[in-house]
Amino acid sequence: MLKRVAVAVLLGLMAPAMAEEPLRFEVDPGWPKRLPHDWIMGQAAGVAVDAQDNVWVIQRPRTLTDDEKAASLDPQRTRCCKPAPPVLVFDQAGTLIKSWGGPGEGYQWPQNEHGIHIDPKGFVWLAGNGDTDGQILKFTQDGQFVLQIGKQGPQTDSQDTTRLGKPAAMTVDPETNELYVADGYYNHRIIVFDAETGAFKRMWGAYGKPPTDDKLGAYDPAAEPAAQFRNPVHCVQIARDGLVYVCDRTNNRIQVFHKDGSFVKEMFVERNTRANGSVWELALWPDERQSYLLNADGANNEVRTLSRENGEILGRFGRNGRMAGDFHWVHNLAIDSKGNVFTTEVDTGKRAQKFLFRGDMVLRKRAALQEGPR
Repeated sequence: MLKRVAVAVLLGLMAPAMAEEPLRFEVDPGWPKRLPHDWIMGQAAGVAVDAQDNVWVIQRPRTLTDDEKAASLDPQRTRCCKPAPPVLVFDQAGTLIKSWGGPGEGYQWPQNEHGIHIDPKGFVWLAGNGDTDGQILKFTQDGQFVLQIGKQGPQTDSQDTTRLGKPAAMTVDPETNELYVADGYYNHRIIVFDAETGAFKRMWGAYGKPPTDDKLGAYDPAAEPAAQFRNPVHCVQIARDGLVYVCDRTNNRIQVFHKDGSFVKEMFVERNTRANGSVWELALWPDERQSYLLNADGANNEVRTLSRENGEILGRFGRNGRMAGDFHWVHNLAIDSKGNVFTTEVDTGKRAQKFLFRGDMVLRKRAALQEGPR
């Protein structure tokens, strides 16, 4: 009897911690390993995980300073380093296993790389948010060009279905093979295309209304929620239950829709953030119910665990800094099948990191208490 009471007391003491932080992570300071060929990574503007749990990073070679890429200059200034190719693929140990990317025949490579997605069929999708970027590119995993949707050129508006407006991110619905694009840094919409042909299907703005490009002014946390998306519309994710989650980054909110664009609800995250927004990226937790959303926030420089049901903050890790586990402008995140989290950083962060999933430690402690001494 006393043993059961003691276990109950201990579990009661543990309950608040488990309720507040159901998922726990630990940085892997040795990931990734040093790049070969004296390569160095620029701003890392996207990360994705494929079906084999390989980690895909899209980075910006043109963001490297002369000091960082001094070995590539003519004449060569130092022993190291040289820009790595834009697309880098790592295994779970952090070893580079593949690299490619850059301008080529038949497509328009982005001025400023932004976002990467591996679709259910294994194709690689890339976007860009340079001044004239208005296109999405589709490749095989070996870098063979397949399809371009949209085109480079002067920016137009959120009603134009022939091109995009500095698109930020994309995802393919496995049920319909439709491409959903967070569009973006210039436009203010979610736009959907056929992932095979590139044909336009539909689009919407905030609250499922037609998108507009009305000027909204500076974000004010005390004001009524904005009637339209602010720039950038920074991410889009589709859950298994058909709900579509959108990062309305500088409005500090997640808006949720059905696949037809009809509005479901919105959830605010760190609503008082006045910098460049709190909702930079979302990833769905890989349990059966996809119970949580992981949220990367490059303004507050942390990753949060959110309830997918109501957006409640259940846990967080990271802070502004340069050490392993810290962040400077954490821009993207992805989760592998085991729950490990991979992040990328832009501005002067210029790196990718791996965080090992340690959340099952709580469950093991609980099981050990229930079993008692052996």
